[in-house]
Order: sequence, then structure tokens, then C-alpha cells
Amino acid sequence: MQKILVTGGTGYIGSHTIVDLIQKGYDVVSVDNGVNSNISVLESIADIVGRSVVHFDGDLCDLSFCERIWAEHPDIEGIIHFAALKSVGESVEKPLIYFRNNIDSLINVLDLGQRYGAKAFVFSSSCTVYGDVKESPVTEFTPLQAAASPYGRTKQIGEQIVEDTLKDAKMKGILLRYFNPAGAHPSGKIGEAPSQIAQNLVPVITETAIGKRTKMMVYGSDYPTRDGSCVRDYIHVCDLASAHTLALSQMLSGAQTTSVDVFNLGIGQGLTVLEVIKAFEAESGVSLQYEIGARRPGDVGAIYSDNAKAQQVLGWSPQFDAKDIMRTAWAWEKSRSK
Repeated sequence: MQKILVTGGTGYIGSHTIVDLIQKGYDVVSVDNGVNSNISVLESIADIVGRSVVHFDGDLCDLSFCERIWAEHPDIEGIIHFAALKSVGESVEKPLIYFRNNIDSLINVLDLGQRYGAKAFVFSSSCTVYGDVKESPVTEFTPLQAAASPYGRTKQIGEQIVEDTLKDAKMKGILLRYFNPAGAHPSGKIGEAPSQIAQNLVPVITETAIGKRTKMMVYGSDYPTRDGSCVRDYIHVCDLASAHTLALSQMLSGAQTTSVDVFNLGIGQGLTVLEVIKAFEAESGVSLQYEIGARRPGDVGAIYSDNAKAQQVLGWSPQFDAKDIMRTAWAWEKSRSK
């Protein structure tokens, strides 16, 4: 089996991708520092796939720690790099922490991957690289605007680092710009469970519905959208995980001819925050307590994807819709709250 390193492996997207990789026949090594995840998710992954996962607990900004991973696993053939701080609001408040963490860890992983002859590198990018776009859907050719937050800027810089590093290298790269991951594994055994206060909309909704929060806030009512709230493209986390496996296969099989390629990953439709709230209420039968507040620094008004390139080149297409997202997220919330 080809061995794949998944950084941020105990995180939300990382854990679902590990499941998908193992079910598709890959061997996986996980690494995470647990700053916004819980190592107990490895037990749930093992329950789903039927075997344990090799895991390293540590900080990828520490080069000596990274070297220990490769010293023990010099046969890593592919890398999926999720590990990063990801809160837009927090990045506005603490930009240097985001630059140091997100950039240093990327450089170390790229460095070791090249040194030990890895063949494929998948970078976890984001639709935030597009900045405050004027029109949607955005394609991979949509010009990048100034990032609306330091988090988004770390993703822009990260993409440039990958492109410059792999321009004439043997290792190939793919940048996956995904939109708003949501939902949970259909088994109900893994889902979004940040160890810090949840920032993403769907877990905020489910936590409000189950009573962990007395109410939730909708940030902004005066955006130029259908109902004044922000528009986003919500993609099920299992669809996202599948795309990472397909991206790896594209490179490891030799099908990719360019040094670095880029793909949007989203459902291709935009929903407003208020529409997402209504969709959850319809699917769950629970009425949410929410309050309309001011805009949040770093947020863009509306953005959603054109995912045609990923469908044509990677053979990927979303298998879950908004109802599936709400159903699986709610089932996961009820399961983890028992």
C-alpha cells in the first residue's frame, strides 16, 4: 500500500480524509498537535475502518519533530497538508500567530517531502484566496483579490510557496480551494468537534439546537444578497475527503502533467446564512434561537464555486446535498452530546 502522510489528521476534514484514504487502499500516517482537535477521534476512525492509524502528536513548526516522522517513515509517497489555524476572526486579532503557524509548518513539510522523495503534495487551500469577489460562481481562473483576512492571506502565500517550490521538482502538487465544509460521516462516529469554541456555521447551529448555546448570532443583515446575510457554498465533508483521495491518485498515477494544478471544491450553489438556518429547522424539526448582529471583520458578502474543472479532470462530483449536510450534522451532534 502507498503510504500517505496526513497533517492535521485528527481535525475535522483530516479525520474524514483518513477514513476515505484507508477505504480506498492507502496506508496512512497521521500527525496533529491537538490545538483544535481531540486525539480520541483516532479510536472512532479505527471503529469505521477496522484498524488503527499510526499517529504523531506534535508541532509541525518544529523541524526536528518533522524529521523524526520521516526518519521513522521514509517511504511516505504522498502528503495531504491540512494542518493550519483556520479562524477568520481570530486571524484578524492575532495575525502573527497565523503567519508563523501556517507558513512555517508548510515549509517544513514541503522540505522533508522533497528530501525523502515524496511524489505528491495536496495543499489544503480555501476559497478565501479569492478575496472579496464581485461575482460568483468563481472559477479557478477568477483573479485573486486582496485577502479579506490574515487567514486568507496565509492560504494565498501557501499556494505561492507550493508553486515556487514544486515548479521544477519531481514531486507534483495540487491546490484544493474548498468552500465551506459541513456535515458529518454517515456512521455518526466522526464529525466536526473543535476543542475550541466552534466558529463554523453548521456546528454553531447544531450546538444551539441541542442547547449548548442559548442563541446564535447571524453576522450582518445588509449584504447585497437575497436576504441580507452572507452567501456561502456548503460542501459535505465526505465529498471533500473523496476529492483529496482523487487528487492524490491523479498525481501518483502519473496522470498530472503540470507541476501544480488547482481545483475548486464546492457544491456549486450559494446559500445565505438564513437559508441554512431554515434548512436545518426543516430537516431537524427544531426551531433555532438567533439574533441578527453587525458584520464580522474579515467576512466577504457572497462567494460560491464553479466546480466543473474538478468534475472533468479528477472525476469528482458531490454526492451529498444541503439536506444531507443538515441530517448528518444533527445526527453527529446528538451522538457526541450523549
